[in-house]
Amino acid sequence: MAPDGKAAREGWVRTEQSVHLRGRRSRDTKPEVALRRAVHRLGLRFRMQRKVAARCTADFVLPRHGVAVFVDGCYWHGCPVHGPKTFRGPNASLWAAKIETKRERDCRHTAAAEAAGWTVVRVWECEIRTDVEGAALSVARRCDQPDATGRAPSPDPSRPARP
Repeated sequence: MAPDGKAAREGWVRTEQSVHLRGRRSRDTKPEVALRRAVHRLGLRFRMQRKVAARCTADFVLPRHGVAVFVDGCYWHGCPVHGPKTFRGPNASLWAAKIETKRERDCRHTAAAEAAGWTVVRVWECEIRTDVEGAALSVARRCDQPDATGRAPSPDPSRPARP
């Protein structure tokens, strides 16, 4: 809800409940930072907020392995388990459309990144909150998979062995 009146033009209605949504982070969220730390502990090195395709920026990438990682918030990306099932209030239809638009954009971004040669890993916020080490291991497993040409990634002697 922008102060310039843009929200009013788009049909959004300001409510008391919506005030807490103002200023939400879009990068460096707690789940994203927790996953990055766990991935780093496994000996994997990454770059943050890198463009992997046109108009598509991953939360972090492992360039040596060609892996792009996206951390999806349960609410904002419509998690099938924890995402909102229904919306209430004057903005209900707008919220439903917003979440659906975001899901469609996520599919487009995944396809674009894969077309650009990246292996895409999408991790739900709830997976990280439940088992951050398990989520990091799922990223690490994708790093060890063969690429599109069928070649396994070359071993890196500076990278410590994983359990």
